Amino acid sequence: MNDSSEPASLEAPEAPGLHYVATLEVDVDEPVTIGKTVDGIRKVVPIRGGRVFGPAFSGRILSAGADFQQYPSEDLAYLSASYILELTDGHRILVENHAIRTGSPADLAALMDGGKVDANNIYFRCCPRLTAEVEGPYNWINRTMFIGSGQRQPESVFIYLFRLA
Repeated sequence: MNDSSEPASLEAPEAPGLHYVATLEVDVDEPVTIGKTVDGIRKVVPIRGGRVFGPAFSGRILSAGADFQQYPSEDLAYLSASYILELTDGHRILVENHAIRTGSPADLAALMDGGKVDANNIYFRCCPRLTAEVEGPYNWINRTMFIGSGQRQPESVFIYLFRLA
């Protein structure tokens, strides 16, 4: 009998596939700074619209929502954004996105001051949850996991959205 907690033969599982769904171009306003709190520096960035385009759906981002940001250190940001997609066929999808953004303190400071920073210098990954009407054509979204990568531009944020196969 094997007393080890690991199986006798451990094979690496196959990684799930990724399928490109859409790009979200989220237009943002100036951050509202709360200041240094017990959780680090806190900011709220209002979402003022944008657009979504890709093979799964396209449309616009409504001017409703915000990105709640937490900076526990100068080189790390935790992001939590909620907003609404309105697709070209009129259906709406709620996006609740949790992300991590990290880079050098100088690069992150430049991003938040409205500067342009080489995207290769920033690690920006997210785990968005999308929800849609149960009776609608996008019900599949309710039963799908998504991940993404992001890029912060001076007046917008690009989210590249993928579904996990």
